[in-house]
Amino acid sequence: MLQVLKGGSDNTFVQLFRYVLVGGLAFVIDYGSLFVLTESFGVNYLLSAAIAFILGLLVNYLLSTIWVFTDSRLNNKMAEFTVFAVIGLVGLVLNEVIMYICSDILNIHYMVSKLCSTGMVFFWNFFGRKFILFTKTKY
Repeated sequence: MLQVLKGGSDNTFVQLFRYVLVGGLAFVIDYGSLFVLTESFGVNYLLSAAIAFILGLLVNYLLSTIWVFTDSRLNNKMAEFTVFAVIGLVGLVLNEVIMYICSDILNIHYMVSKLCSTGMVFFWNFFGRKFILFTKTKY
């Protein structure tokens, strides 16, 4: 169990386990920010969702590059973050579309809609980042 938590690993299952923990923390920040911005500050739920998603993205990037993924295809950290963020922006679009469909069309509370979107976006973000950005090409 200790190997799952310590040191670098290229093992997809170890990375997925770590990403679940990192994603869980990022989700708490995302979900909490969504609630606070919407309920306490009266910000529209879609705008709140976008802001909250970006806060979660920043936490996710920092912890993912430190603990989850040990190899990047890019040596430049700014380029790496840009690709990470672009993958996250695709996730944000998925998040917004799913939340809009669930909340505005299906009339589901926005906080429940967020839960529905989180599962789908989680898998896009993990596999997109793993295979597009954090898997070294073997030549």
